[in-house]
Amino acid sequence: MEGMKDFFWGGSIAAHQCEGAWQEGGKGPAIMDFVTKGSNKEPRTITDKIDPKLDYPSHLGIDFYHHYKDDIQLFKEMGFTALRISIDWSRIFPKGDEHEPNQAGLAFYERVIDELLANNIEPIVTLYHFEMPIHLVHAYGSWKNRQVIDFYLHYCETVMRFYNDKVKFWVTFNEMNHLDPQSEQSDIFTYLIAGLKYSEMENPVEDLARIGYNMTLAGVKVVQLARKINPENKIGCVFGLNPIYSYDCQPDNVLKAFFDNDQDYYQVDAMCNGKFPRYKMRQYQALGIELENHPDDVEAFNKGSIDFIGLNYYMSSISKLNTPVEGESALFGGLQNPYLEQSKWGWGIDPTGIRYVLNYLYRRYELPIIITENGLGAVDQVENGQIHDDYRIDYLEKHVNAVKQAVDEDYVECFGYLTWAPIDLVSATTGEMSKRYGFIYVDLDNQGKGSLQRYQKDSFMWYQNVIKGNGKKP
Repeated sequence: MEGMKDFFWGGSIAAHQCEGAWQEGGKGPAIMDFVTKGSNKEPRTITDKIDPKLDYPSHLGIDFYHHYKDDIQLFKEMGFTALRISIDWSRIFPKGDEHEPNQAGLAFYERVIDELLANNIEPIVTLYHFEMPIHLVHAYGSWKNRQVIDFYLHYCETVMRFYNDKVKFWVTFNEMNHLDPQSEQSDIFTYLIAGLKYSEMENPVEDLARIGYNMTLAGVKVVQLARKINPENKIGCVFGLNPIYSYDCQPDNVLKAFFDNDQDYYQVDAMCNGKFPRYKMRQYQALGIELENHPDDVEAFNKGSIDFIGLNYYMSSISKLNTPVEGESALFGGLQNPYLEQSKWGWGIDPTGIRYVLNYLYRRYELPIIITENGLGAVDQVENGQIHDDYRIDYLEKHVNAVKQAVDEDYVECFGYLTWAPIDLVSATTGEMSKRYGFIYVDLDNQGKGSLQRYQKDSFMWYQNVIKGNGKKP
């Protein structure tokens, strides 16, 4: 990137989608260990107990727990300068509320981090990527209970101190803004983030308000903690954001699109502006929702503003009208854009959208941004041991070019581009392996069968060349 020096190139992965080994090394059961495989037509099922007759993809993942050294060597071969990983809370504190951590869990992530550093790959660590110990849901009601904030802070302090001399970039949460995606998939997204089913909430509006507030408060408290541990720490939060365009230029429709687009930003406002937004508090008051505010909350928000914003970007959509109109629904609410091509999983492919969001974020908050996820889920065919994924190259090339425009032409301060995911892994939304994102093919099918061998796709060499050229077209 001409406009940025020390630009990070790499990818992002999440523990519950790749590690497997769900009962090894002292790990406790976490929320995603109770979610079965689904598809783009059949939603994932969330069970109360493990049913041995059902398939739980997180139990195996892609066995990164045992393959991490080989996988990191492949990332090094591509030229990665950064890899975003997540630490599974249930590996460090199996139940979540213990005082003493599980040393085997700490040792595992130390080995992973050491391997990255030995290969000159910067570890960017997400502290919470849909990996809550299930005990905290059953015993405390998850993030509805403010006591969980204290457990989270204890967990964060433990790992930040343990890896203090090795990790400088920390992420508090991944996509907590999708608590209520305003779509038929509310259950899975609410569960991913909080371990609770939207469909079973007695008062979802109040519960989601409480969860959202408590998680945001926990995030700003961790920022203060990170700076106390090491003033050199850089700490941010990752948000999944996509532009929601107006259906047309009729003023009421434009206004509705503005509100739909802005609904995900109250947490970003709170974590960047030093205060929980007044408009959101007034909205809660109008709904009769009383949050459990403490006197020191205001100070926590004031002193806990993040250092950078992580952006997960995949698609855009169109705002639905108040009066029904014909059109296919999009993943996070709204309608599909008829001007855009869709992926097989119904995600509108819109490279301009990533430039849109980068500009929107930077001009609103004036904080550095890193692309923490961007990628195309697709079905890959193996032909004579090769995977020709020109469709993935086309998608990523267009998005990289849009990021370049945002940096070089729009003066956005973006310091990295991390793809989701650099290696095939389990899809969070569907639980499938066939929804593949990686530059590296993993021999594993939707039934959990395969050799787990890794193969380079055509996109592997393409991304290698992109990194060599610092974003220039190979």
